[in-house]
Amino acid sequence: MLDDDPFAAPVKKPVSLEAQLETASIGDLEARIERLKAEIQLCEQAIAAKRAQRAAADSVFGSRAS
Repeated sequence: MLDDDPFAAPVKKPVSLEAQLETASIGDLEARIERLKAEIQLCEQAIAAKRAQRAAADSVFGSRAS
């Protein structure tokens, strides 16, 4: 078949989160927690900005029914 490439790298199966957590060191887990906390903070900032934009639009155009 034309799609079969004998030189292509083998496809790796994704590793489950549980397996990743089981094999990670304490330092790796602590670093992961810090990255997740930073991501959560970015999400919270984005939510606050979107709420402020919505409030500004509502003050100009009036609120819409939800």
